Amino acid sequence: MNIKPIKTESDYRESLKKLDMLFDAPAGTPESDEADILALMIDEYEKKYHKIDAPDPIEAIKIRMEEMQLRQVDLADAIGSKSRVSEVLNRKRKLTVEMIRNLTLQLNLSADILIKDYKLSR
Repeated sequence: MNIKPIKTESDYRESLKKLDMLFDAPAGTPESDEADILALMIDEYEKKYHKIDAPDPIEAIKIRMEEMQLRQVDLADAIGSKSRVSEVLNRKRKLTVEMIRNLTLQLNLSADILIKDYKLSR
């Protein structure tokens, strides 16, 4: 096992390639152990240098709808009506506190995500 710290983008790319080669190593083998260590190091590097911002409220709703295989009509009770759902998802209308409460329950999303500010389209 020849592991070194990930300090640069080049080190990062090399580590990703190495992890890809080791990914299917049988559990309990030295290769599997090396893959586990590489994965931890890659994760730490990504947290520091490749931060992924949380989606805005509307994107979070759309992502969860896709995950739950929901259609716009499925949110009508939580948001108010089919047309209101369309307005919200097309960024024509902001979420209200009541909508956020309802969506938090229906979509199992954190209210912290839904209360973030976002821009309306013109």
